[in-house]
Amino acid sequence: MNKIEIKGNWNELKGKLKKKFAVLTDNDLMYEVGKEDELYGKLQKKLGKSKSELEKLFGEL
Repeated sequence: MNKIEIKGNWNELKGKLKKKFAVLTDNDLMYEVGKEDELYGKLQKKLGKSKSELEKLFGEL
């Protein structure tokens, strides 16, 4: 999933992630344009998944 797709669908994706992973908070899912690596880092730490696993997950949701 590229930056444009994240930006365009972020609210929908955020809701699906919170539903799938109850451990995630709004703070964990704060998205800022240009800070995608920061977002991936937070999610990697919280979920214990690699960046490629997260990208695959984003594509499936």
